[in-house]
Formats: sequence, structure tokens, C-alpha cells
Amino acid sequence: MDGIMITLRWIHIAAGTVALFVAPAAMVTVKGGRAHRRWGKVYFWSMATVAATALALAAWRPNYFLLLVAVFSFYLALSGYRTLFRKRASGPGTLDWVATLLTLVASAGLVVLGLARPGPVWERLGAVAVVFGLIGAILAGRDVWRFVRPSTDRNAWWFDHMIGMLASYIATVSAFSVVNFTSLPPVARWLWPSMIGTPLIAAWVSYYKGRFRRRSLATPASG
Repeated sequence: MDGIMITLRWIHIAAGTVALFVAPAAMVTVKGGRAHRRWGKVYFWSMATVAATALALAAWRPNYFLLLVAVFSFYLALSGYRTLFRKRASGPGTLDWVATLLTLVASAGLVVLGLARPGPVWERLGAVAVVFGLIGAILAGRDVWRFVRPSTDRNAWWFDHMIGMLASYIATVSAFSVVNFTSLPPVARWLWPSMIGTPLIAAWVSYYKGRFRRRSLATPASG
């Protein structure tokens, strides 16, 4: 069994490394182009492998903090990826609802356990659990709202896709930081990517909203 877990750990590390270096390729290529779609798919399936192996490793030697964080982290990528399918299907499917509700439960668990701090891991990383839990609850709650009351903005799918994928990349950078930046305090190692990445996502979203608005104003109304 130990040999299997060691193999899973190396798969986990390899998939995380691929995700870390492939995501920037998807970011800088033309949106919707062949290269963007190709690198985006590689990134998503790398993240799926990271999540699957993380769940197995966290369950093998029970670590509920990592288990809940794995659910939260993968949901970000899944939500961004599934946005493209929801656009074509004109609505959420069973997978979307199950994943979103599961993430709400996992996020609530992170907040509650982060505040209660029932063990050494939670004592050390309680603040991280609360922050990640709140982020997960906000994003999953936002998705539930969108499922029930779809946005009238025809570009809403673009922003949902962008927010999900970029937020998942923050989680990837966070994992890299935790493993490699050991000179930093534990909480700082986990949270500095979110502190830097969240304003950057907001700026990127603002940029594209302005771009779409200008394009809309420049296009003559039909009829």
C-alpha cells in the first residue's frame, strides 16, 4: 500500500508541475483559439489528476484540511471549464449542481473547522481554512445564483470561465508555495498567492468588461 501511495504522490507532483507551467500558455494565447483550447484542456486534466491524487492521499492518512482544500481547489477549475459546456447546453447539468453543492458543504466545513480548530493542523492553519472556505462559499454561492437566475449579459460565460480558471491557478501557485517557500510562515505560504492574485483577477475582469463595452458601443444597432 505504501508503494501505491508513493506512486500517487509522484503523479500528484508531476500533474501539479504540468498545471503550474501550462496555465500561462493558455493565458497568453488568443482566447478561443486552437492553442488556447489545447493548453486549457491540458491544464484542466492536470488539475483533475492533482485533485484525484490529493483526495486519495488525504484519505489514506486522514487529513481533513487537505481533503476539503482539494475539493475547493478543483471546483475552481471545474467551474471555469464547465462554463463552456453550460453555454452550449443553455443551463447547468447534474454534474454542475452536485459539484457546486459539494463545494458549498466543503467550504462551510473549512470555515467551521478553521474557527473551531479541533487539532494541530487546524490550530496552525485555521486562518487559511477560513479564508479558503469563504472564497469557496462565495464562488459556489455565486454559481448557484447564476444557475437559478441566469445573467442577461451575453458575455457572462466569459467572465465565469475566466474567474474559475484564474482562481484555480492561484490554488496551484499556493500549493507550489507551500511545498517550496519553506522560509515563509505557514499562513503566508498559503495565502500570499490569493492576496496578489485576487486583485489581478479583478483588474483583468474590469479590463475585459471595458473592452466589451467599448466594442458594443462601436457596433451599430441592427434594425
